[in-house]
Amino acid sequence: MLVAILLSLNIVVCIALVGVVLLQRSEGGALGMGGGPSGFMTARGAGNLLTQVTWVLAGTFFVLSLVLTVMSGRSGPSSVVDRMKVDPMDMKSLSKAAPPPPTSDQPAQPAGPAPAPEPAPSLNNPFGLPGPAPSK
Repeated sequence: MLVAILLSLNIVVCIALVGVVLLQRSEGGALGMGGGPSGFMTARGAGNLLTQVTWVLAGTFFVLSLVLTVMSGRSGPSSVVDRMKVDPMDMKSLSKAAPPPPTSDQPAQPAGPAPAPEPAPSLNNPFGLPGPAPSK
């Protein structure tokens, strides 16, 4: 139950982090907002705000990811193979000799699929409709 809540919270933080990173400009101007030199959401203020939000969301994402990793490692079997319900292999059946080849009067058939028959020649018609009979 707790793992499901933390996983949901981690997904929400991840989506928010992606959104905040996409809002920032690559030059560091953040949103490219114009306006006067004073005010809360000036270009510089928006850059500082988005930078701080990015750091907080990134830290939260990493901490949640580590907590989820530790919690999932402590519960249940240690590997996927241990969780699978597979019958153990019988080692005696593996060491049996191969059956002898058939001893009949018929020649042995070659291994592999039978060769495909050659296709009959046809007119070059891209629509697959029957064309006129070829003249002799």
